[in-house]
Amino acid sequence: MSNPDEAATHNGDAGPSATAFTPPAYVENPTPALGFGVSSITRRWKREDLFNKGSLIARGFAFLLSLLSFIITASNKHGDWRNFDNYEEYRYLLAIAILSTLYTGIQALIHVNALWNVKQILNQRISAMVDFVGDQVMSYLLISSVSAAIPLTNRMREGQDNAFTDSSASAISMSFFAFLTLAISAVVSGYKISTQSYI
Repeated sequence: MSNPDEAATHNGDAGPSATAFTPPAYVENPTPALGFGVSSITRRWKREDLFNKGSLIARGFAFLLSLLSFIITASNKHGDWRNFDNYEEYRYLLAIAILSTLYTGIQALIHVNALWNVKQILNQRISAMVDFVGDQVMSYLLISSVSAAIPLTNRMREGQDNAFTDSSASAISMSFFAFLTLAISAVVSGYKISTQSYI
C-alpha cells in the first residue's frame, strides 16, 4: 500500500513539500541599483560627448594656428637676405605647417561628420588609433620645426630686429601653439584608446 502523500505527488498535486522554490526578492531597495546603472551610463555618454567635442575644438584651433603659421611664413619675403626661401629652417617650418594644416583640417571634417551623422567613416577603434598616432606624429613634427627655427631667429634678432625676424617669430609662435593644441588632442585620443573594449 502506498503512502497518500506519495500518491498525491504522483497525481500532480503539489503537496506542501513539493512547492517550487522561488528565490527571495531583494528587499533592500532595488531601485537605486537600477538608477545607479542608468546614471552611470548617461554619465559615460556625456563624458564621451564632451571628449568628442573637446577633440574637435582642439583640432579646429590647431587647424587655424597651423594655417596662420603657413600664411605668415609663406608671405615672409622682404627682399635680399630677408626671404624665408634662403633658410632651410624656415622652409622646414613652412612644410610642417602645410602638413599640419592638411592633417588637422581633414581630422576636423571627419569629426564634424561623426558628430552630425550616425554613420562613421572608420570603425570607432580604428578611428581612435588613427587619431592618436596622427596627433602624436604631427605634434612631434611641429615641435621639431619650431626647435629648428628658434636658434636661427634668435641669432638674427641679436644683430638686427626687423619685419622679417618679427614675422618669423610670429610663425614660430603659431606653430608652437598648434603643437600645444595637438598635444591636448593626443591626450584625449589616448584616453579614447584606453576606454575601448578589445574583446
